[in-house]
Amino acid sequence: MELTIHRLDPNNTSDTARWDDFVRGCAQATFFHRSGWQVLIREVFRHDTYFLFAESGAGGGIRGVLPLGHVKSRLFGNALVSLPFSVYGGVVALDEQAASALEREAERLAERLGVDHLELRNVQRRHADWPLQDLYVTFRKPIEPKEEDNLLAIPRKQRAMVRKGIKNGLTSHIDTSVDRFFALYAENVRRHGTPALPKAYFKALLRIFGPDCEVLTVCSPDGHPISSVLSFYFRDEVLPYYAGDAPAARELAANDFKYWELMRRACARGLKVFDYGRSKQNTGSYAFKKNWGFEPTPLHYEYRLYKSDSVPQNNPSNAKYRLLIAAWRRMPIQLTNWLGPKIVRNLG
Repeated sequence: MELTIHRLDPNNTSDTARWDDFVRGCAQATFFHRSGWQVLIREVFRHDTYFLFAESGAGGGIRGVLPLGHVKSRLFGNALVSLPFSVYGGVVALDEQAASALEREAERLAERLGVDHLELRNVQRRHADWPLQDLYVTFRKPIEPKEEDNLLAIPRKQRAMVRKGIKNGLTSHIDTSVDRFFALYAENVRRHGTPALPKAYFKALLRIFGPDCEVLTVCSPDGHPISSVLSFYFRDEVLPYYAGDAPAARELAANDFKYWELMRRACARGLKVFDYGRSKQNTGSYAFKKNWGFEPTPLHYEYRLYKSDSVPQNNPSNAKYRLLIAAWRRMPIQLTNWLGPKIVRNLG
């Protein structure tokens, strides 16, 4: 069957609607394949995007999509990525012909742009001969239809922490802005020695994805916000994606209470899957999710190397960033909030 490959024009509302209809209906697709990410990457981070789609003949039905962002940085290299700022990506298609055609076009594009490497953030392995980044895993688990069954599915020690948060009088609230979330998030990532994404990015998430992007904030008995999470909703799944906690959250068990409240609310909405998201292996967040009874599934980030000799390691686990991380932790929050977005936009 004849195939044509096109680049999605974000101003073409007809093609954008067709793209999103395809993503909603394609079982392999994720929230990160939605067309709204093209607007975010362009408007907030000022990176070029190449959202490719394959269709049958001229004006035929879409048979596959591959969203790409071009991240070019003096510090962190020159890459074509599917998809920057996302945990999942890569090609999704109705058949192998469309998938292969899209990947071939991405390779041609990578060579034309002169990038160091092409990165496809696949869930499943597609190219056994491509170098692989096996640092990350994802955690997903079904949501039981009854609230009590979900609570009982949490292992005993972690369930005790949830009950502790309830006993401490914590409350959860859905926020209509990112203000309380961002204050907790920015301070939290500074304590971990990493730069924060800009507040404008989180505002844009709420604006572009509307009710499919939601902020839940946990407050102490005196009404003070101590923990918050920004989540995505896609089909019958909830994906807690960005989070932040105050130092007081640990003593009050606010972190466990927060995720329980998100799961409880998702159960009440009839959702089927809780996607706890990506973690690096053998880290604190990895252990936390395991303690909740979630089992890790490896993510297969595949690379086509052009000017690089090896898979890049632009992550906090890289020993060469140890001194920078230590220094970042000591910086004033006002300075890190100003400087952080200038750095993180190039990490993707």
